[in-house]
Parts: sequence; C-alpha cells; structure tokens
Amino acid sequence: MKASKYLIVIVLLGILFLVSFEPLAAQYPVNKEGKSPFVNVVKNIRESVVNIQVEAETEVRGQRGRSPFDDDFFRFFFGPMPETRKSASMGSGFIFRRDGNTVYIMTNNHVIDQGENKTITVTLADKGKHKGEVVGLDPMTDIAIIKIEVPKSEKIVVAPLGSSDDLEIGDWAIAIGNPFGQLGLDRTVTVGVISATGRSSLNFGQASPLYQDYIQTDAAINPGNSGGPLLDINGKVIGINSAITSTSGGNIGIGFAIPIDLAKKVVDDFLEHGRVVRGYLGILPQEITADLQQSLELKQIGGVLVAKVEKDTPAEKGGLKNGDVILKFNYESVKNVSHFRILVANALVGKRIPVEVVRNNQRKSLYVVLTEQPSTEGNNSQPAKQNSHWLGLDVQGLTDDFATKNQIVADFGVVITKVTPNTPAQRAGLKPGMVIQEINRQKVSDLVDYNKLTTEAKGKFEKEQRNIILLYVLSGSDDYQYITVNLAE
Repeated sequence: MKASKYLIVIVLLGILFLVSFEPLAAQYPVNKEGKSPFVNVVKNIRESVVNIQVEAETEVRGQRGRSPFDDDFFRFFFGPMPETRKSASMGSGFIFRRDGNTVYIMTNNHVIDQGENKTITVTLADKGKHKGEVVGLDPMTDIAIIKIEVPKSEKIVVAPLGSSDDLEIGDWAIAIGNPFGQLGLDRTVTVGVISATGRSSLNFGQASPLYQDYIQTDAAINPGNSGGPLLDINGKVIGINSAITSTSGGNIGIGFAIPIDLAKKVVDDFLEHGRVVRGYLGILPQEITADLQQSLELKQIGGVLVAKVEKDTPAEKGGLKNGDVILKFNYESVKNVSHFRILVANALVGKRIPVEVVRNNQRKSLYVVLTEQPSTEGNNSQPAKQNSHWLGLDVQGLTDDFATKNQIVADFGVVITKVTPNTPAQRAGLKPGMVIQEINRQKVSDLVDYNKLTTEAKGKFEKEQRNIILLYVLSGSDDYQYITVNLAE
C-alpha cells in the first residue's frame, strides 16, 4: 500500500516538473535540428556590422606649464603657444545601403563627432580597413551616417531595415556590436526582449539628444556597442543601440536603442538634402502633471501645455495661445513633450497641419503651416555657437538645442552652455544656464551682439588694460543680477 502511495507521489511530482518547465521550452524554441532560431538570424546579418575607430586631434589653449616655451617672455613676442591632444574612440555601426562602390553605414553621432580634425577607420567583417567619410551628423537624435569606398568585388552584407512602430513589450530583441573594442570582441551577439518603448527625458550628460523615443531592452549592451543594430526575430533592424543606464559602467539589463523609424527620416534627409529638414512651430511646450491636470480640468494626463508662443511664428499665426493644451497634432494624440517634439519635427514643412487644443475647457480645432526649423549650425547672419576661450565661456543662441532642452525662457540674450574651470568666467561665478543680456551696459540681443561686444572688451583689455567686464545676466526664471568678470585675476 505504501509503495503505491510513493508511486502516486512520484507521478504527481513528474507531472508538476513537466508543467513547470513547459514555459521554458516555449520561451527558448528550437528547430528540428535542435538549433536556436537566432542562429539563422545572426548568420544572415552579423557581417553587416562594422567596427568604427575615430582618432581626433584637438587644440589645447591657455594651459601653462605644458611647454618650456609657454612663459610670459615667449608669449610676449610670439603669443600663446597652442598645443594639441590626441584622443581615440571606438564604436559600432552597420551597413544599410550600397550604391556601386559606395557603402553607407549608420551609427551614433557620439561615436563619430570627436571634433573637426578626425580620422575615421572602418573595419569590415573580413578585417579589411577603409577610410570613413562623414555624410551627416545629427546630435539632435544622436544619429550619424558615414560612407566608405570599396572595390566592386568586395562582398558586402546589407542589413535590412524593419519597422519600430509596431513593437510590443516582450518581443525578442537581438543586439550585435563590438563591446570593449580594445579587447577584440567583434560582432558579439546578445539576446533579450523589448523591455519598454517610448522612453524619453533621459539624461546622458552633454551628449543627451533633444529628440528621444528610445526602445529599452535587456539584451546586453556595453561600451563599444554604440551604433550597432538591434534586431527583431526576423533579422530586421528595429533600432540603433545607443546608451545604457548603469551604476558600474557595464551592462545591468537596461539598454536603449534609437527606433529605426526615427532614424529613417534623418538618413533620408541627409541623403536627399544634405541636412535634416524639421518642422518648426514656435512654442515652448510643458509637461502635463497631475496637478496641472486637476487645475486645467483635463480628463486625463496627456498632451502638452503651451507655456509660451514665440512672436511671428507658425504657432502665433495659427492662433495658438499661452495656456492652450495641445491634445492632437496632425491627427495623432500627443503623449508628452518628447513625443510632441518628434511629431512637429517630422511633420511636412509648408503643409496645413490640424491641431486640436483645449482652451478654457473647450475644444478648438486650429491649423498651422510649419516652417523649417532654424539650423543649429547657424544662418547667414548669426553663428549658432560662440566660444570665448580667453574669457572661459561657451554660449549659444536662445533658439538652439541647449536652451530648448533646458527650457530656458528669455526674450533676448545668449545662454551660457559651458564654463571652463580656472578662467575669469568661472572665478566670477558664471554658470551654464545663465542668460547674458548686457555686456558693459550694452544690450546683447543675440550671438552677433555677443561676438561684437566681447571682441570690443578683449580689445580694450589688450590695448587699454581695462580689466573689468560688467555683465547683466538672468539666472532661473526671474533672477537678474550684475556680475563683474576680472580679466587680470
């Protein structure tokens, strides 16, 4: 009797064991040869992944003690002695197009953008090395396109581009790249799932792109994987591996990839126009919080609040007003500020775009005609960025990406983006985010004024020994103050 009882227990445990492990079999399916389905996926695309090495030479100014000739005596006769510093970085990329001898490669902007004087070396799967040439760099999305020239006989594998619009959380994700490039771990394959979509407002330091709609995955992504492809189970590219969140510097299961549908727009614009064409509306959008939802009597959290409408812009001409809540743009529901920025940027310039807003608890339908977004590389009259190395400041215009990302609101002036340590600007207490509106009691409307007035101040210092520059700056939303910068200290 006891034996039969033991037999029943053993049978039940066996059934429980099989039931428990059935999901694992389903999770990791195999084909009739007992092989993983990832084998064929990787086999067909792995050789499209390339290794990218960038060597750059940057000039270092104003650092005393680095050269025996960099003292006051030699500086008096010959001026400051510039020095150069070499840097190198490694990353990944993938071939997405071939036109005859020309091969086009997609990667990250932060992999390639190492300054002007740089050499790009692309190593293919067959270990052949080729000189890379920049086709386009877009820091706003962290996307870059480079090209190489190869012989017609060179075998090239082109990665097929898929779609990222219909991804679902839990879908398979396969990452390929060159982690820790100095170790020679080329074309490493890792597997995971899509952990989340639509990730935005992520801070990766100064290289953080303005337009964010990241795919999150637990497929291992490590330093050096940047620019490599993220694939679906069919072997099509659904994203560009770009960043990780980590407490240790290595993979902890949270990696981010740029959606391929966002990248396609950037790539197509560079190849067709030589630049990225983005729509411009002319508002400062603000996130809808739970408190704002209650205050504005909205049914749900969503859309964006119009914090400010810029003068003489498509927004003003289309009838948008401060305090409007934009619920739909071009027939698509607006999720948040990041989503809204992408919708506007990708909309057609010159086309009549419908906008649905809530104003005073009533829905209104408006129409706007977008213009092209002002180039962050400047226009004919005004540079986009000005560096004053002698003063210790980097500044940008109020319409550029730094001001937009940090929601800096001012009617005029230039915004400080960088303060160099141990310079007159740093000793005076100037900080990134401050808006300079006057120099020596003269108005700074834009970068043209800033360039003119700082040049005048530098000339007076060199010729007349006028050491003090008086700045009128805006800090925060309503904190105005005068700051003196002593050039002689």
